[in-house]
Amino acid sequence: MDPLLLGALVGICTILVLFSGVSVGIGLLIVSAGFLVIFDGIRSLELMPEIFFGKLDSFALLSIPMFIIMGSSIASTRAGADLYEALERWLTRVPGGLVISNLGACALFAAMSGSSPATCAAIGKMGIPEMLKRGYPEGIATGSIAAGGTLGILIPPSVTMIVYGVATETSIGRLFLAGVFPGLMLVTLFMAWSIYATWKSGDMALMSARSYSWQEKFEVLPRVLPFVGIIIGVLYAMYGGVATPSETAAVGALLCLIVAILIYKLYDVRKIWSILQESTKESVMILFIIAAAGVFSYMLSSLSITQSIATWIGTLDVNPWILMIAVNVFLIIAGFFLPPVAVILMAAPILLPIITSAGFDPIWFAVILTINMEIGLISPPVGLNLYVINGIAPDISLRTILMGSLPFVGCMLLAIVLLCLFPSIATWLPEAVMGPAL
Repeated sequence: MDPLLLGALVGICTILVLFSGVSVGIGLLIVSAGFLVIFDGIRSLELMPEIFFGKLDSFALLSIPMFIIMGSSIASTRAGADLYEALERWLTRVPGGLVISNLGACALFAAMSGSSPATCAAIGKMGIPEMLKRGYPEGIATGSIAAGGTLGILIPPSVTMIVYGVATETSIGRLFLAGVFPGLMLVTLFMAWSIYATWKSGDMALMSARSYSWQEKFEVLPRVLPFVGIIIGVLYAMYGGVATPSETAAVGALLCLIVAILIYKLYDVRKIWSILQESTKESVMILFIIAAAGVFSYMLSSLSITQSIATWIGTLDVNPWILMIAVNVFLIIAGFFLPPVAVILMAAPILLPIITSAGFDPIWFAVILTINMEIGLISPPVGLNLYVINGIAPDISLRTILMGSLPFVGCMLLAIVLLCLFPSIATWLPEAVMGPAL
C-alpha cells in the first residue's frame, strides 16, 4: 500500500480508537500493534517491549515527576490564594486592577505549578467570587481565569516543554527559555483585553473601591516570596551551569515540600503522602504515554509513513508560511479533542521533519505548538479549563464561560501571528543565554 494512503488510514484508525474512550497510551499501543502485525508480521511485536522501555531510558525524564511533585506541593497549600491576595492588595487602585491581579497570580502560580487545571482551581476559587462581588461581568471574571490557567504549559518550568524536548531530542533548557517572553507577551495581551473589556462594560468606581494600608500590603509577602525565590533559584541553577534540569527539578521539589511544611504547616504525614501519591499517578500516566508514543513513532517509521510524508511535503511547491498555517489549523483541531501531551507525542515525529525542512526553528515551533495547545484547553468539546471553572462557579453557565474565553483565544491567535512576524520573541533569549544552537 502507498505509504501516504497508509498514513491516512493510520490517522483515521487512531482517531476512532481514541474516541472510543480508550486511554491515550493504550490506544496508541493498540493502533501500533495492529498495523505492525498486518504489514510487518507477528514477529514485529517482539520489538515492542524493547522500544517501549527504551523510550523511558532517558535521564531527562526524571525531571517530569520532580516538577510534578513541585507543582503538587504548591497546589496543596494556600500559595495560590496568597498570590492572589498579594497582587490584589498592590493593584487594587488600578482601573480593572482585580482582573489584572488575577492574571498576574495565574502567571506566577503557573510558573510554580506547571499545571493549567491547578492554576485555574487555585486562583479561581478566590478570584472569581471576588470579581463578581466587585461587579465584574461574569464572562470577564471566568474567561480571564480560564485563559490565565493555560499559561501553566508555556511559562517555565513546563512539563509540556519537557515532553516536547524528549520527543524531539531538543534542549529542555532552550525550550524553557523560549517560553519566557512569549509567556509574558500573552500575559500582557490578556491584561490589555481585560482592561479594555472592563472599561467598556463595568462600573470602574465599584471595581477599584477597596484600599489597603501599607502594612496590609507587606504582611502577605513573606508567604509568597519563598515560592517565587524557589522558581528564580531553579532557573538560575539550570542556566548558571550549577545543575542539569533533572537535578534542578529534584532540588526544587524538595524545597517546595520544605516550604509547604514550614510556612503552611503541612505537618500531616497523610497529606504529604497524598501529594506524593497523586504526583506518582500523574507521572506514570505521562511516562506511559511517552513510551507508547515511542512505539507509535517506530510504527510510523517502520512503515515509511513519516519519511513519505516529509518527502511529499518537500516536493510541493508551497510557500512555507502556507504550510505553517495548515500545521497550525491541524494543531488547533487536534487540541480540541486531545490533551497537550498526547498531541505533542503523536504529532512531533511527523511534523518536526516537515518544519525543519521548510526552514523553521524547532525551538520557535515548540512555542507555536504550545500556544495552540493552550487554545485547546479553553475550547470545546474537551476544554479542560472550562470545566474546571464551571466546577468552581457552578452558577455561571458553561456557555457564559466559553463566550468569556473566546476573546482570550483571539489574544492567543494574535500571539501566534506576532511570533511568526517576529520569531526572535521566542529565539532571542535562548541564544543570548546559551549561545546559538548547533
